[in-house]
Amino acid sequence: MTAREFRRKILIIEDEPGIRNVLFVLLAGLGFESDVAYTGRQALAMLSKEPFDAVLLDMRCRELPPEQVVSAIQEIRPSLVGRVLVITGEVADPKTLELLERHCLPHIPEANVRDRLWDRLKPILGFSRSPAN
Repeated sequence: MTAREFRRKILIIEDEPGIRNVLFVLLAGLGFESDVAYTGRQALAMLSKEPFDAVLLDMRCRELPPEQVVSAIQEIRPSLVGRVLVITGEVADPKTLELLERHCLPHIPEANVRDRLWDRLKPILGFSRSPAN
């Protein structure tokens, strides 16, 4: 694999600074570039201007409902269908479960993001091994 294949660009949509920083550091450690959007509106503006290889979406973005953000991502960048990884607090909420199922969105509970991020990103980005290898 070439160096470019390992420099995939990922958009992080997260309004909580602690989680946002953890995601940024984890992605950098895996060899990915990342940009951060603090709100759904900011993320959609960024997506309309530049390409990304995947999106990490916090389900609790406060200013736009997650359903609206996911639908807009798919409309603005159809290439990202199947490349949105959701970061969730709790998945017990029926609305959250329905959204994840309807859009076939893989997800990671916030508590497991450090341990499971790479395992969830691999199939989204088409990797069979770690970018560090």
